[in-house]
Amino acid sequence: MADDGTVTRHYRCQEEPIFDQGWFSANASWGAILEVTNVQQAKIAEEAGACSIMVSEPGLRQGIRRMPDPSLIKGIKRAVSIPVIVRSRVGHFVEAQILEAIGVDYIDESEVLALADEENFINKHNFRCPFICGCRNLGEALRRVREGAAMIRTQGEILGQGNVAETVKNVRNVMKEVRILNNMDEDEVFAYAKKIAAPCDLVAQIKQMGRLPVVQFAAGGIVTPADAALMMQLGCDGIFVGSEVFDCADPHKRVRGIVQAVRHYNDPHVLVESSSGLEDSMAELNLSEDRIEHFGRDGE
Repeated sequence: MADDGTVTRHYRCQEEPIFDQGWFSANASWGAILEVTNVQQAKIAEEAGACSIMVSEPGLRQGIRRMPDPSLIKGIKRAVSIPVIVRSRVGHFVEAQILEAIGVDYIDESEVLALADEENFINKHNFRCPFICGCRNLGEALRRVREGAAMIRTQGEILGQGNVAETVKNVRNVMKEVRILNNMDEDEVFAYAKKIAAPCDLVAQIKQMGRLPVVQFAAGGIVTPADAALMMQLGCDGIFVGSEVFDCADPHKRVRGIVQAVRHYNDPHVLVESSSGLEDSMAELNLSEDRIEHFGRDGE
């Protein structure tokens, strides 16, 4: 355990040629990854204790969303010392080649951006840079791991509205499928692998390990310390936090509260302190009235 309270875990990667010595050192485990759109936000994230940052374009682009401008990535890399993650479009291996040439620490093949290839994901075994991929269920997660993903991001809502419900649903779904597999008879594993369209060897490995073979983070709608601690208590190794958390009077306090909640997610006293004084900052991050009314009708 490091002095700052983070925990380092090491997971065996499926294909040794991708990574030096075949190991992915997960300093991001028990950590918060902050999405940033400029150098100032990157510095705030680093000072507040983020384990790494995700570089995105400023604002919401109308139409096709692509990887960020390389000059923005280079400027942020020069400004911080923590790892830098950058998104590429799904299937766009040339964007990934550019990001690897820039020297980013991780590439996120992200469905948050527009799809470049509707049928094929990037063959991550062709790259030295480790990849992060999203999923909403166990089969999808294992297909991405087989392609070479070193980290899985269980994705929820992508609209930046602060709605954590979809993320909770997807994380619980993945964890439930892992528990089902753990309690399954050995003879049933092959049929289950076929059912979820996942590689049999990885399914068998999960049954033995009791968890995914790579680091699992949660993303989408996580904007409060309570949201962050919820994801950790559900079994995630860490979280992604959107750039909307910087849209407040004191972003450092807000980001610091989320980081502390991730590090001390089982300590209610720390969670109380981390959550205090943030209500004004959360005012813009609420469900629309239409969504609330729809939810109420569904529950009747």
